Amino acid sequence: MTTDKTIQIDSSILVHITMKLSDGSAADSTKVNNKPAKIIMGDQSISAAFEAQLLGMAAGVSKEFTLEAVDAFGESNPDNIHYMDIDKFSAEVPAKIGNIITFSQPGGELPGMIKEVNGSSVTIDFNHPLAGQPVTFVIDVVEIL
Repeated sequence: MTTDKTIQIDSSILVHITMKLSDGSAADSTKVNNKPAKIIMGDQSISAAFEAQLLGMAAGVSKEFTLEAVDAFGESNPDNIHYMDIDKFSAEVPAKIGNIITFSQPGGELPGMIKEVNGSSVTIDFNHPLAGQPVTFVIDVVEIL
């Protein structure tokens, strides 16, 4: 599909996003399920630095760029680290380091990753798993809507 339309500050777009960590390993990609992400520019769902990288791109174009933590998924917030008693876990939902468990909250569900098990205390991190680190994004513009 060829078009001379480019991404503007008020565009709605479909993009494939692949995220890579600083060691080059892939963290996630919309290509896995072949479901591009819809982004509405200017709606504050992505950082201004991320939007700035997209401006001027056209359908069919790819771009790779790295954002520091603050502009990617934010810095890790110590207030999002909580401690629970190991008794709150079960065989079905074990307190195992690396497990991501969804907790019911008044506003919906919140995923947290178990970071440490120390005796009867379980440390759970509710920060985004990519918070606190730079992320490299590979953007493939599928369509400008």
